[in-house]
Amino acid sequence: MHRFDGSVKSQALVFAAAAFALLAAPSAQAQSADMTFFVTSSGPGKGADLGGLEGADAHCQKLAQAAGAGAKSWRAYLSTQAADGKPAVNARDRIGKGPWQNAKGAIIAKDVADLHGPANNLTKQTALSEKGEVNNGIGDTPNRHDILTGTQPDGTAFAAGEDKTCKNWSSSTQGAAVVGHADQKGLRDDEPSKSWNSSHLSRGPDGGCSQADLKSTGGDGLLYCFASN
Repeated sequence: MHRFDGSVKSQALVFAAAAFALLAAPSAQAQSADMTFFVTSSGPGKGADLGGLEGADAHCQKLAQAAGAGAKSWRAYLSTQAADGKPAVNARDRIGKGPWQNAKGAIIAKDVADLHGPANNLTKQTALSEKGEVNNGIGDTPNRHDILTGTQPDGTAFAAGEDKTCKNWSSSTQGAAVVGHADQKGLRDDEPSKSWNSSHLSRGPDGGCSQADLKSTGGDGLLYCFASN
């Protein structure tokens, strides 16, 4: 009789655990579906050669799809410079109107002006990946807080001339790229905070656009992705 009671209790615990999992799963999926901003958990792996804006957008879309948020149209926060008869493209014009929230539901910014103002909510704890994970920043090994943008602080493109977009995101061997700091921190505690979208120009043993170059200054070819609809 005792053995039977134990079996019944064991089965009841198993059923209870299964029921809890079923109840929890939709909530997690719903949260991912509501996500409208993330830092990519990985880059395409070719340094700053992203396949242009189209390739970068496709990378955002692919990661969002895997996270359960693929129903939205995702855009990489990147600017391009005027070249080869084509006009410049401003990152701020590619990402919709907002508001944007991360995988945990925290609001990053309510609109484009808020995103590019001093009161945006981009920090190490809110600039999460599509998986809802915190990205390594200052003090972590390896540091991965450099995010490719090619953008001025107000979200607009740089003028033609000095390459600040690695040939408009098509080269891993030529040029350099402006990056932002996802944690908005400098390299030292006493250094002023750094811009999330326009901190410094990439550099490295190969110039600034290879995967090794990006890693050498605290990056990994990562992108900001925003749902534009």
